[in-house]
Amino acid sequence: MIGEVRIENYKSIQKLKLELGRVTVLIGENGCGKSNILEAIALASAAANDKLDNEFLAARGIRVTEPRFMRSAFEKENLDKDIKIDIKGTDENFSCILSNDNLPYSQWINKTTSLLPETSLEDSKDESTTLRQEELIKIIKEYLNYISPSPLPETSLEDSKDESKALQEELIKSRKKSLKYISTEEILSSIISSSFISFQNSINKLSDGYNFSKFTIYSPENQALRTFEKEGQIQPLGINGEGLFKLIKVLKSEENQNRLNQIKEKLRLIDWFRDLEVPEDLSPLQSSIQIKDKYLDRDLTYFDQKSSNEGFLFLLFYFALFISDLTPNFFAIDNIDASLNPRLCRRLMEELVELAKKQDKQVIFTTHNPAVLDGLDLDDEEQRLFVIYRNQLGHTKARRILKPEPLEGQEPVKLSEAFLRGYIGGLPKNF
Repeated sequence: MIGEVRIENYKSIQKLKLELGRVTVLIGENGCGKSNILEAIALASAAANDKLDNEFLAARGIRVTEPRFMRSAFEKENLDKDIKIDIKGTDENFSCILSNDNLPYSQWINKTTSLLPETSLEDSKDESTTLRQEELIKIIKEYLNYISPSPLPETSLEDSKDESKALQEELIKSRKKSLKYISTEEILSSIISSSFISFQNSINKLSDGYNFSKFTIYSPENQALRTFEKEGQIQPLGINGEGLFKLIKVLKSEENQNRLNQIKEKLRLIDWFRDLEVPEDLSPLQSSIQIKDKYLDRDLTYFDQKSSNEGFLFLLFYFALFISDLTPNFFAIDNIDASLNPRLCRRLMEELVELAKKQDKQVIFTTHNPAVLDGLDLDDEEQRLFVIYRNQLGHTKARRILKPEPLEGQEPVKLSEAFLRGYIGGLPKNF
């Protein structure tokens, strides 16, 4: 799991450290920076995937603006400074320094993974992209020194196959224990073959091992859920609910039927819900589920998602997201309370905490509804609550909230009451 996040110079965040649990809830007033925290993690995830184009960032749930406004604007000098994000996990660490020159059409660049030095290319007879042998050795050394600082042995590589093999064996021996997500053998086999593209692909494999490599900020919307929009750029579920119908169809298959049954069982949080089915006779262009209301006559037909209430569709999305093994292991949901009754918010939080543990998911929620807090058990170290606020300088800060200790002779105060009474902060100051 991801245990710690450090963010510097991103939007309203000047500098912030956050220690996450399996389930982390962020609450605070509007504009305090809750979503900015999520976006910074998503930005680091995109950097780990080497996909920093605006289209990919938007598809992950990041509100993309002009590059200068992606930085903290507390001081004019910050508009040209780098964004720094560190992610620390149980078995993995990742750091990135993101730079942008603020020019029109410029792209974000991760300065920490620009491992390949500028080098001239020679045209090979078969018109493939190749590198000179001496340049390959330089690249190998710079790359291995980057991930394992101890010096490489000074060895020259000549044309002879024996000496090439000797260097390969020496590099493998000295670096084998340093490489966690990709082996030295893989690097060398691709480089020695003089394939620049193959070598670059080997480097890209480093990001595959990171738990946060698919981190996405979900913010489902009624229109996307009700019309069952086609899949988006990010699959199986898009940030607004795209792809939900296809995922339900996949879960209907024989090997996944148990997961669909789990979703149906969880949906009984809605009092009127009896069952849902995917019709067998749909054309390829049709997207519809049949939903059964237990209060209707048993002989009456189902109604579809277009006639369902909004809260039901949100629950369907959340349970599919948590129960499917095709969805990310680490993600966020912005405004988990949207369209839900306060008491349902509390029960939903209890259910999602249970599912996070059962399905080995890690999730960050943001909310404005204090009822969500009553679904947390702060005696459980895996469940954490943070009040997000802005200090006197306007910087986004986070304060962890522990379980309130009751006063002598009094009943414990619910977290929702503590929040509404202003005991834990996070409320607007001008009211």
